[in-house]
Amino acid sequence: MQNIPDFLTIPAAELPKHSKVPVTILPDQEALFTHFARSIADEIKTNNQKEAPTRLILPVGPVGGYPYLVRMTNEEHISWKSVYCFNMDEYCDWQGRAIPMTPPLSFKGFMFRQVYEKILPDLRPPESHFHFPDPLNLDKISEDIQQVGGVDTCYGGIGYHGHVAFNEPPISRWIKITPEEFRNSLTRVVTLAPDTIVMNSIRNTGGNPAIFPPKGVTLGLRDILSAKRMRNYLAGGVWQRNALRMTLMGDESVEYPTTLLQTHPDHIVITDEDTAQPISPSV
Repeated sequence: MQNIPDFLTIPAAELPKHSKVPVTILPDQEALFTHFARSIADEIKTNNQKEAPTRLILPVGPVGGYPYLVRMTNEEHISWKSVYCFNMDEYCDWQGRAIPMTPPLSFKGFMFRQVYEKILPDLRPPESHFHFPDPLNLDKISEDIQQVGGVDTCYGGIGYHGHVAFNEPPISRWIKITPEEFRNSLTRVVTLAPDTIVMNSIRNTGGNPAIFPPKGVTLGLRDILSAKRMRNYLAGGVWQRNALRMTLMGDESVEYPTTLLQTHPDHIVITDEDTAQPISPSV
């Protein structure tokens, strides 16, 4: 067996001391989902008080915080009238067209059914404030971000091999992408990596990878890194322990995209006790 890097075995309590990125460790998933929701709700409330817009990049994954966010919004009567939402990504079919909203795997469908349409009508923003990357008009979402004055906060998760949105490690025998080129990547259509499809099928389709769309459209790292603040949430437990530690302490590498976020001036990673545990191989 190959040697395990030392940072993979650091006790959870010592992660903040060794991390290149500020990290918050919460007791459990519920605390993390509440933190996610509370952060967004409070950001909107603060900007509303200042009569300023709130401009967010939002993920579909993790999704556990959205029911808390909808409840806080409705119970506390938080208006989203001046909120602009830019979703990170969407699945595409084999021809590179976004899948329809109706299938259960549609990110756009999820956001409308489980978030936007559950906000009380008098608090809900106009539909023109919801933005999704369009594989047939790739630059439009970047133009929309610029039109509203940029992004305040990017909220996101982290994938199995360190991808943010569908910014997966570029794998090619012929083309080598430098870290700086990848940081400046634009909205694009990507072929999903086999391990992404397998991992997501285990979590979402009962282990059947054939159900999954083969492609995706994703915001590039340029728009993601342009956000004033970045907040990444990891509560996957065992499967996400390596992703967490690579994000916090791994060497900068295109092969692990979240390491390219380490230089962002206001980036905080939030995780739970289970995910923060050290890696200990076993049968």
